[in-house]
Amino acid sequence: METNIQKNSGYKQLSQFLKNNENTFIDSWEKQIVVNNDKDDKEQIRKNGILMYQLIIDSVLEDYSDDTIKLLAHKIAQERADANINIGDFVYNVNLGRSIIVKQVFLSRILVEELQSIIDLINKQFDKFCYYAVSKYTEIKDIKLNEKNIFISQSHKDRLSILGQMSSSFVHEFRNPLTSVIGFVKLLKDNHPSMPYLDIISQELEQLKFRITQFLHTSKMNTVIESKIESISLNNVLEEVVHFLYPSIVDNNIEVTTNIITDVEVIGDKNELKQVFLNLLINAIDALSEEKENKRKINITAEADLDTISVSISNNGASLSTDEIKLIFEPFYSTKKLGTGIGLFVCKKIIESHNGKISCTSIKDLTTFKITFPINFADK
Repeated sequence: METNIQKNSGYKQLSQFLKNNENTFIDSWEKQIVVNNDKDDKEQIRKNGILMYQLIIDSVLEDYSDDTIKLLAHKIAQERADANINIGDFVYNVNLGRSIIVKQVFLSRILVEELQSIIDLINKQFDKFCYYAVSKYTEIKDIKLNEKNIFISQSHKDRLSILGQMSSSFVHEFRNPLTSVIGFVKLLKDNHPSMPYLDIISQELEQLKFRITQFLHTSKMNTVIESKIESISLNNVLEEVVHFLYPSIVDNNIEVTTNIITDVEVIGDKNELKQVFLNLLINAIDALSEEKENKRKINITAEADLDTISVSISNNGASLSTDEIKLIFEPFYSTKKLGTGIGLFVCKKIIESHNGKISCTSIKDLTTFKITFPINFADK
């Protein structure tokens, strides 16, 4: 694209005037520009200023290609992006240069009838220059940001992979003695059914086993756990989970209500889904343990339509903030003082492996975790 300029005496007069006053312009401009003393190369800025000034002179005298403006703009954008300097200072300095040149135009004593067209030309060239530079700078920064996000994401995956391998090793080392202890406790219960505290010991051992399995699920090496896909009654699974947590429910004086359609069945891994509901109910119990003003309540609902099955677990404990909800399914993020930040991450991973979705909403006195599955959702 060419910028067409009339070649008359007024333009030539202005061009010569600008050439004669180049040092005056550069010195005045350099004294007023915004410079980052730690990052800016002042000598390079001066050279770029001279190049732009000469570009304006050339624009006044001859047909001028936009490509030349674009090349200079892209060069400066790359320099500022590489130096990690804010583009705002550059825009200010460019417009400062524009103002100084316009003032020089008035001092050149060109004819009044030619004045407006020359000022329009100068503004047009400066506008293009700013546009090309800022656009290129934004493009470069977006590419760098995307590269950084990819690096962070990959590093995060690598850390999770290492954690998964450590978890798997830990579980194998710990599971054998734990299984032996659980087995001997069952033998004691069979041989000495009236012995006190065995039920409590058994309950705590199962809780410990459950917590260990949480760490195992942070690994992507799901081959450690063999999935068993079957038809599952949601009603039965939820009843088993509530029964398992009954001592904690009673200890915390919590009222649990259920609204479950008895014929709701899903296809999936029973143990994995049981772990999800255990996690969500344990979190609800923990949230309610600090509730002192209202009666503590947990509500469990399960329903189905033609396309989806949904399960909701709600509690009337303290609400979660918007920022907490955004992060709550991220690994190692926890709203609890002593939380590991693994439980909800595991829940999300299990649900997604079943082609489902899990979400959280929270308003005053009501926090709800909702799980939805397509009707035939198993795809392990």
